Amino acid sequence: MDFVRSPEQAPPIPVKIVVAGGFGVGKTTTVGAISEISPLTTEAVMTSAGVGVDDPGQATGKTTTTVAMDFGCVTIDRSLKLYLFGTPGQSRFGFMWDDLSHGALGALVVVDSSRLDDCYPAVDYFERARLPFVVAVNAFDGKLAHDLDEVRWALAIDERIPVVAFDARNRISVRDALLVLLDRALDDAVRGQTA
Repeated sequence: MDFVRSPEQAPPIPVKIVVAGGFGVGKTTTVGAISEISPLTTEAVMTSAGVGVDDPGQATGKTTTTVAMDFGCVTIDRSLKLYLFGTPGQSRFGFMWDDLSHGALGALVVVDSSRLDDCYPAVDYFERARLPFVVAVNAFDGKLAHDLDEVRWALAIDERIPVVAFDARNRISVRDALLVLLDRALDDAVRGQTA
């Protein structure tokens, strides 16, 4: 009996991706939209203790918040499987970002273009960590409050970093944003080998 696997039978390569951003930008929705398993979430009901601390934005019906992480996975093809780790958005849970980002290939930084001030910490974190990332601007209600060039300028994002519009509720849109991230991470890896 031969126990050697052919390349067609090899399991897909596991790749860790972080889905990060400010509070209420759509991280949990992003993970849930693409995950091929029921996503693991650590959602808790928002309480009166968070009033004035956690601002989910004006046009949201948000009643829960991630207190640890979200987890989901998606098989890209027979050779690649993404494991998605969604971060909590509130600054008081920021201590978890290092653990969630450890070993990640890259990050999808989800942005609400109507609340750009909430996005600076995530962008700054991944710039400091030198982890490849893509800024994914969530099109709430199918529209953006600012166009992508304005978002890039406001967040002072380098031209090498892709800024894309996507809909966190739409599986194909999330997939496309993740594929941009994979391309960015591959470009960084190739550039690092030739430097």
